[in-house]
Amino acid sequence: MSKKMKKTQATIPSHAPKPKFADNAITVLERRYLLKDVTGKVVEEPQDMLWRVASTIASADKKYDKKVDLDAVALDFYTMMAEFDFMPNSPTLMNAGRELGQLSACFVLPVEDSMDSIFEAVKQTALIHKSGGGTGFSFSRIRPQDDLVYSTKGVSSGPISFMGVFDIATETIKQGGTRRGANMAMLRVDHPDIMDFIKVKADLTKLNNFNISVAVTDAFMAAVENDEDYDIINPRDKEVVSRKNARKVFKQIVKQAWFSGEPGIVFIDRMNDDNPTPALGAFEATNPCGEQPLLPHESCNLGSINLSNMVIDGVLDYAKLGDIVSKAVHFLDNVVELNRYPLEQIKKMTQANRKVGLGVMGFADMLIKLEIPYSSPEAEEVASKLMKFINDSAFQASSSLAQVRGSFPNFKKSVYFDKNPDLPVRNATRTTIAPTGTISILAGCSSGVEPLFAVSYVRRVMDNDELFEVNPVFARLAKEQGFYAKSLLKEISEKGTVQGLSKVPAKYRRIFETAHDITPQNHIDIQAAFQAHTDNAVSKTINFSNSATEQDVHDAYMLSFEKGCKGVTIYRDGCRENQVLSTGTTEAKQGETSAVTGHRVKRDRPRKLTGSTYQMETGCGPMYVTINEDEQGRPFELFNTVGKAGGCAASQCEAIGRLVSLAWRSGQDAEPILRQLVGISCHKPFGFGKNKVVSCADAIAKAVQQHMESNGADCSPCDESHSMFGACPECGGAVEHEGGCCVCHDCGYSECG
Repeated sequence: MSKKMKKTQATIPSHAPKPKFADNAITVLERRYLLKDVTGKVVEEPQDMLWRVASTIASADKKYDKKVDLDAVALDFYTMMAEFDFMPNSPTLMNAGRELGQLSACFVLPVEDSMDSIFEAVKQTALIHKSGGGTGFSFSRIRPQDDLVYSTKGVSSGPISFMGVFDIATETIKQGGTRRGANMAMLRVDHPDIMDFIKVKADLTKLNNFNISVAVTDAFMAAVENDEDYDIINPRDKEVVSRKNARKVFKQIVKQAWFSGEPGIVFIDRMNDDNPTPALGAFEATNPCGEQPLLPHESCNLGSINLSNMVIDGVLDYAKLGDIVSKAVHFLDNVVELNRYPLEQIKKMTQANRKVGLGVMGFADMLIKLEIPYSSPEAEEVASKLMKFINDSAFQASSSLAQVRGSFPNFKKSVYFDKNPDLPVRNATRTTIAPTGTISILAGCSSGVEPLFAVSYVRRVMDNDELFEVNPVFARLAKEQGFYAKSLLKEISEKGTVQGLSKVPAKYRRIFETAHDITPQNHIDIQAAFQAHTDNAVSKTINFSNSATEQDVHDAYMLSFEKGCKGVTIYRDGCRENQVLSTGTTEAKQGETSAVTGHRVKRDRPRKLTGSTYQMETGCGPMYVTINEDEQGRPFELFNTVGKAGGCAASQCEAIGRLVSLAWRSGQDAEPILRQLVGISCHKPFGFGKNKVVSCADAIAKAVQQHMESNGADCSPCDESHSMFGACPECGGAVEHEGGCCVCHDCGYSECG
């Protein structure tokens, strides 16, 4: 970043701490957060961004205290961000003190059973996404497919068809934004179209701007347990139209989640049990990651405390934690005041309830500093104790604010007034545990309440150099204890874990557990421990190995319900790539799998093969891709040449051709190969729209696709739009599933915004 960049705010006090952002964080800041001029040049230093945010948010204090020292308040806010003790959600960092001024991450919009309501919601969605927010919807009020429409004497197209309209609108709006829009679609389990909704993501090319969740009732879960039928209700007239077997429906949810990671489950009755304002309506939907239930036209702004920084000399410092909680609640309440809401209805509803969502990040790092394994009962106890402390402290901070600023306007319509009308409350909710994919990169800590995803991994940069990214706590301990070595980091990155590595002392192997070193029950235990003391909900991914069964997923769902979670998101490793696993069998095709060893065997090349050549246009010039087939008409080998390319581009294309040929000669189907290559992007794309080729690898994939389609294969599931599930669509790095979302730790990309 240039040292000549001009300052965008008043001078930061000389005694203010200067943030020490890591290189990855600087990259994310420059790409997404820092102010740029009309040419796209960054004109703001990271510390200036933090001061811009802090001084802007502090200015709300003037409304309640004309004599307040705003510089002192701003310095408090700045310091807890600069020292990475607290970070607000991304829209606040991006937009505070700037013209847009929209500071909230979470919105829920109503969708009623009318064309006017549906398309008004589409319009409102566009305005919210343009401002950097994410939206949630319940489509449960829309009458089912083929139901009667009295005004036209026609039939309804159903909620799923209208979800497609929202998806297309989101796809259009997200182009060129600093923060892409994301959606949550929910449908009640008793809606007549529930089976179609459950299976909608069986086609991974559909609804890629949506997370989907089934709103599951307590009555349904009881019917599952007792193997009973339950009522299916038409929302048009609230009449029971049929009955379904609960276990069969639940089995379909499990099957589809095992296959693709969706739908998730939201225990909607449990969320409404904690609704602070039931007189104003029931929760029907959440924000895109499922942790923030909201009423229609309500929004919430979030922020997270870095628990890693709360460990001082090997002990959790509750005094420091309490101080940060108090300042964070103050900060978030000011955000409610200063926010420039995208719609007047949202402003009115949000300011009437003043919900904030204070959460945590760096939990895994904190456990490591305390030398507590994530999978241990002690970790569960610590999670419960510290979140109770945070929740209680947040309530106290909110009550203290209310004594000066007044309770939230709907206080007399809330459960708080019924319980104790003399105890003021400023915010209808205070705590939420959100995914922190991007802000945890800025803070240099682990994400949310997730375990470490990796201790060390390789990041490949220009000229194919390999940089070893390593967990900073591990790096510090390894250097202090004398076992730090580049060769060790490489071994860890290849293995994916420190477990079983004798070079790492047993003491550290015990505490450096990753997401796949622990069991799904360990994940659920931690989620439930946090949920017990969180006003809203907890966003978390329950990770499964690729070999996990549908029964494993079923058991996790049931355990989550039993332990008091408000929702569940699972991800089975590799399921989005639809990996094909092979085992030895006596019926294996010759040349594909050995019935003795179970391994693939490469077939010999016949002297003569026939095939087709496809001309593809790329950013490197014309590419000619030749695909030859064996005597059974199956793809056998692939050759390619690139017209203008030389050096690295030509050699990489040749390497791809050799590897594809090896896979085909070893019996691999064409479709999985196509899935891996399609959509890989580079700096020299070619063409527009459906015919756009984003790299030479993508051109090879499109040639394979044309060849398959010419032979009658259906390649629609291999459309480039689902490539995000393998590699980051922005930088090509690895996409990881955590916090109920897909995130890239290289560039800060987040599927959920």
